[in-house]
Amino acid sequence: MVSAYAELEGRMRDRLGGRECLYVPSCRFGLYLALRRWCRPGGRVLMSPVNDDVIFFVVLAAGLRPVQAPLDPRDGSIDPAAVPESVWQGLSAVLTTNLYGNPDPAPELRAHCDRLSVPLIEDAAHAIGSTVGGRPVGTYGEASVFSLSKHTGAKTGGFLTLADPALREELSAARDALLSPTRTTAELAYLARPYAEAAVRGMRLVRAAHATMRLLGMEEREEIRMPLRAEELERALASAPALAPFHSWVRVDMHDYRLRPGSGRLRRTTRRLARLDGVLAAHRDGTARLLASEYAAPGASGEPPQPLFRVPLLVEDRDAAIAALARHRIPTGYVYDPPLDSYAGEAFTDLSPAPEAAARFARHALPVDPRRADQVLGLLRAAGTRPARLSEAPGGAR
Repeated sequence: MVSAYAELEGRMRDRLGGRECLYVPSCRFGLYLALRRWCRPGGRVLMSPVNDDVIFFVVLAAGLRPVQAPLDPRDGSIDPAAVPESVWQGLSAVLTTNLYGNPDPAPELRAHCDRLSVPLIEDAAHAIGSTVGGRPVGTYGEASVFSLSKHTGAKTGGFLTLADPALREELSAARDALLSPTRTTAELAYLARPYAEAAVRGMRLVRAAHATMRLLGMEEREEIRMPLRAEELERALASAPALAPFHSWVRVDMHDYRLRPGSGRLRRTTRRLARLDGVLAAHRDGTARLLASEYAAPGASGEPPQPLFRVPLLVEDRDAAIAALARHRIPTGYVYDPPLDSYAGEAFTDLSPAPEAAARFARHALPVDPRRADQVLGLLRAAGTRPARLSEAPGGAR
């Protein structure tokens, strides 16, 4: 087990220029460890309102108050210039998102954190292979977290990376104390899942499979955002910081998020990570084509292009575009609408001081797998999908 961890960690350490890496069963689990280590309960954490709601609940589980940041409307990145000084002064940490692989402005955020003597924590779940300021995303913060469920397609695993390698032993012990024991049934289900999914796709039974998963309680989203369940959430907050009271929210879409991995799971994950360079090349190529299209935000194309996990095309009628793609069996995931401050309200988060840009971006963003760039562009054009033209704001794609 230790040697399998070591191989995965070594591969990731090489990608990050020697930064210390600790294997974790999921990005969300690694983020919880980081928030508990660097933030005292009751603190306030600046984060993006266009983000997975699971991350919002991880912040709450760590005993922290989310503070929603203003965003650049072109790529959904945090806009530091639009954050009032009064908000900066009340923070205990800054949490990046690097939405779809588009980097948040880590150099500027690092400078603010240094000025305020608060930690920068980078959520790089979408951003393996992305760079900012000439450095890999995930090398600016005291801690960063990566997912192996995204680009690698491993559907499990991730890394907590550390600026200070002396903290490895402490965080390794904290990880092990929170892991659930390996379950043989979960390992067998994980190893069988790719074959079952391939069979479902081959028989064109995707809708029936989703319906069955909902009936079995394995798929918990009927809409983009999971149900907030405000009264239950209030009760859970009284027990924070702790994972157990928030388990029903944090586990959504990944019930094995804190499971100790078995050897088969680790072997498959290692194979997937070894093929990452080829995957990143395909994502980079498709990203360049999508960002050259009429559906890209002005100024969104970078040189060289990032290997985005998903490319947020901006379309007028996002739901109609999703339906047009679905008719050709192209699913659309990773839509984060409405923004978290609209979703959760003042009872559970500090509202963004400038929410308009986030609302516009969330309403019009169509996340597209760049490996299907040509097919998607052809279908959108054939359907008469119109580009959305959002007003520009300071900052922008980097």
